[in-house]
Parts: sequence; C-alpha cells; structure tokens
Amino acid sequence: MAAMPVIDFEPHFADAFRTLNEAWITRFFAMEPKDAELIGDPQGQILDKGGHVFFAMGEGAQAGGEPVGCVALIAMADGGFEVAKMAVSEASQGRGHAKALMAACIERARSLGAPRLYLESNEILTPARALYRAFGFTDLEPERRPPSPYSRANVWMELRL
Repeated sequence: MAAMPVIDFEPHFADAFRTLNEAWITRFFAMEPKDAELIGDPQGQILDKGGHVFFAMGEGAQAGGEPVGCVALIAMADGGFEVAKMAVSEASQGRGHAKALMAACIERARSLGAPRLYLESNEILTPARALYRAFGFTDLEPERRPPSPYSRANVWMELRL
C-alpha cells in the first residue's frame, strides 16, 4: 500500500478538524468542555502554544483532496507532546490513515527532540488502542497518570522517544 499523504494544518482545514472530531466523539461519548475548546480553535489552543495538527488526505490529495483524518500534538510542559483528537472519517477507516497520522506524530516529535508522546483514551476504543500498542505505546502506571480534563478517559499511555 502506498504511503498515505499527511500534511500540516492549514487554516482552511479548521472546519474539517472540528467536524472529524465531533463525529467520533458524539458517536461514542458526549462532547466535553475541553473538546469544544480544542476543536473550536486549533490555531489558538494548539498551534499557537507550540503544538501541531496533521491531516490525512483522501483520494486526489495532490489535486486538492479533502481531509479524511486528523490528529493534534499538544505541547506539554516537559517538552513532550500529547497525541490528541485523532479522528478518521468512518468512510475512510481501515485504509491506513490512522497509521500515517501516528507515524507523522512520532516523526515530528523525534525531530523536535521530544522525550515522549503521551495520550489518553478509553477502553472501548479497541482499534485505537491496538494502533497505539503497535507503535510502541505502553500503559502508564496509576501513580504516573496526570488528572484528565475528560470524564471518558480511562486509558493513559506513553511512548518514550
């Protein structure tokens, strides 16, 4: 399978970031205040604070294709990044977009010298957790888990870089 095209945030993709995330969050959970804050203002809440947002592009990406997936790297105080708001449209799942997005996260974090990637998830998101494990993420011990702004979070993982 050819590598899936992944590109950095462009301002005209802000609506796609919100739409992709609202779709998966409301499919499995309820929107929470932190969700609305991040997906409503990726420029101000993620990029302007030292983070990154990537988009997986669908067919015809070179000719202006549409984003079918996204993920954010949120800068953390220790120099690491939180992997957050990973979403792939239901119609585009199973085509390698999530793998391409995670590879982009790891590559960017390593290129910036980040010590780790951190993420929060939920046990019902089995495919997502399998993806994280495939990339080497491990569960954090209870004493190393920071408080979460999400009531749905019951899985904490990290990847040491």
